[in-house]
Amino acid sequence: MKKRILLTSFDIWLPHQQSNSSDDLLIEVGKLNSLAHDFTFLRQLPVDVQLASSQVQTKIDELKPNYIICCGMAESRKQLSVEKIASYAEDILQTTVDLEQLVAEATAIEISHDCGKFVCEGLYYSVLDYLRQHQLAVPCIFVHVPILTEENFGGIFADFLLIVDKLALL
Repeated sequence: MKKRILLTSFDIWLPHQQSNSSDDLLIEVGKLNSLAHDFTFLRQLPVDVQLASSQVQTKIDELKPNYIICCGMAESRKQLSVEKIASYAEDILQTTVDLEQLVAEATAIEISHDCGKFVCEGLYYSVLDYLRQHQLAVPCIFVHVPILTEENFGGIFADFLLIVDKLALL
């Protein structure tokens, strides 16, 4: 049976941005005819923690996914970053996924402990908290995507698909 994977991305938020690299990456994933996974995309979430969180929580209730991969753009980063933690005030939540195992075969993915203190961290925290409060054993990760170029796209796309496939094996 195919695994149901919820993938999310954000809309742009600054005037100079033509697109959001996390959304661009999900567009390319959506072009695949995946025989292994049942992808559901929640793309171009509003750049507002409460609105984005509400939409994702509604989709979790509706879809009952096996896995959740939230994605966001990190303009200053050069490679994919998988976030280990998210915090709100003094509370810190951590993904249940063994990230070291998840990225072991990737060519250029870093494990990050800094989700950015912006809407990305707010969404990640709220999704992890929602899963905890509702006692849903759904593995969830947050992936920061750098600006995509012709030079880096192939490697980033391959690494992203690798972590999708490895996550689905958990």
